[in-house]
Amino acid sequence: MGESIEEATITNWFVKEGDKIEEDEVLLEIATDKVDSEIPSPVEGVVKKIFFKQDEVVAVGTVIAVIGLDGDDTSGTDEADSSSEKESLSTGSAAVPEKSSKEPLSSSQGRFYSPLVKTIAAKEGVSQEELDSIEGSGLNGRVRKEDLLNFLEHRGSAEPGKVAKPDPSTSAPEPAAAKQPAPAAVLESEGDERVEMSRLRKLIAEHMIRSKQTSAHVTNMIEVDVTNVVNWRNQVKDDFLKKEGVKLTYLPVFLEATVKALRDFPQINASVDGDHIIIKKKINLGIAVSLADNNLIVPNIKDAGTLNLTGIASKMTELATAARSNKLNPDDISGGTFTVTNFGSFQNDIGTPIINQPEVAILAIGAIKKKPAVIESEMGDMIAIRQKMWLSLTYDHRVIDGALGGAFLKRLGDYIESFDLDSGNFKL
Repeated sequence: MGESIEEATITNWFVKEGDKIEEDEVLLEIATDKVDSEIPSPVEGVVKKIFFKQDEVVAVGTVIAVIGLDGDDTSGTDEADSSSEKESLSTGSAAVPEKSSKEPLSSSQGRFYSPLVKTIAAKEGVSQEELDSIEGSGLNGRVRKEDLLNFLEHRGSAEPGKVAKPDPSTSAPEPAAAKQPAPAAVLESEGDERVEMSRLRKLIAEHMIRSKQTSAHVTNMIEVDVTNVVNWRNQVKDDFLKKEGVKLTYLPVFLEATVKALRDFPQINASVDGDHIIIKKKINLGIAVSLADNNLIVPNIKDAGTLNLTGIASKMTELATAARSNKLNPDDISGGTFTVTNFGSFQNDIGTPIINQPEVAILAIGAIKKKPAVIESEMGDMIAIRQKMWLSLTYDHRVIDGALGGAFLKRLGDYIESFDLDSGNFKL
């Protein structure tokens, strides 16, 4: 399912129990985070058992169906571990779940546990009380496999994975900011239209709220002179299209400059894990792509530090095309380390974007516009028409101070302004 993908939603089954299926024929459609994917059958046979229904959320590593191979006359419903049967989908070696495992395991806290977590807990003899006490690091406090394994590793000792039970007599009152305010009442008038959010829009909304609750957002802005970039692109864009087969926009130049600045300030290319900062070795640039339905998706250019301008332009075009045709793979949207969003494509000047968790910064690029500017020369200062653009960097103030954020943004602007019209490279 791709790096960091932990669960998926089954959005549609194309087969039912008893159906014959060909190898590579589509079995079902799943949704992971922001991407929909069609999953083909790995074998030819008969669908013997389907364990999960449409709209159910399933943990990665869980068997979701059993396919009997040709010539297999077993029922496949009670002997799913038979050597003559193969699971249709599994990214791990988890056993076929029991029928009861499809039902959420409720506790006194009303928490949900994935089938994978329940399987491990049952195998290790974890009691209901112990399971309820584990502090989850997943969405909405959900207990992940790593939380359970950490609990088991320290079981019987300090148990760092366990939720501390505060003493009411000594605990400080809950901060007002931590309390969830009741949503404001919405008054509807005659002629108003009520439209349900799409699945993707719900995911985006949840992701944005979680980011604001997680990171202390601060935004710095700087205006840069991109005259040389504009003039160079106008000179070479036709030849570039003929030679490379892709259109040359301004964005690849800015992305290449971003990679150079991230190398100079690796603390910006990072994530936060509890009390630790994980500085990423690879630079995986997330590029925000707007879709026809007004939603947004962020595929990322893997290991962008190994690509030149042509490679960045080609990969960016490939990902944008796949995103708008719904052909992205789950791995295309996972593992990003730094995100860039281009407000300029909508002729917006400045913006304050929300950090794409678990990253610690996001860059917004504004529209390029002609402006009068003061130019320093040997003959003295003069006013000239220059191509100008705003850059906005939103960063996580928990781990990035203003000095670091400002220095990174200034270095990025310096790289862009040093672009050489003749060579097509940065002088800096």
